[in-house]
Amino acid sequence: NTDRIENVSQDGQGNLRIVAREESYMGNDYTSGRIKTQGLFEQEHGRFEARIKLPVGSGLWPAFWMLGANIDEMPWPDCGEIDILEYQGQRPERIFGTLHGPLYSGGESISGDLTLPDGETFADDFHVFAVEWDPSVIKFFVDDDEYHSVRSTDYGVPPGKWVFNNEFFMILNLAVGGT
Repeated sequence: NTDRIENVSQDGQGNLRIVAREESYMGNDYTSGRIKTQGLFEQEHGRFEARIKLPVGSGLWPAFWMLGANIDEMPWPDCGEIDILEYQGQRPERIFGTLHGPLYSGGESISGDLTLPDGETFADDFHVFAVEWDPSVIKFFVDDDEYHSVRSTDYGVPPGKWVFNNEFFMILNLAVGGT
């Protein structure tokens, strides 16, 4: 990730653009960008949403997500992570909403997905991706349609391991690479 305007800028029409580029830069073959609200905006509970048009392409991995603001004291996954939107550019018809915490992270995360009908992709137009989060449940939405919800009691998360009752900050990024 860089802080260059070539990777993160406005497009002149009110839209933020996060751009991945195939270029040699500081020893890497690609550049991209990320923005985060850490130290600027952190909140516990509420509705968090972004209107996003997603890219298509193998190796592109955009995400709209949140991390526990206590990450410096409680390293990941103990701080908690709420992935409002995860997407793989090689599968433009499918998105994920996922929670990570102690005992349920990485391959053991709590995840739901939404696949569009044949021929439609999330790259065709802008969509609003959101979570509504309160002390007992986190609900995931696309264009105000709920497709996934999580209560700690639904997944047997023991008391004290439900880490979604503190402030979180938001992150928008476009990762490149991976498997």
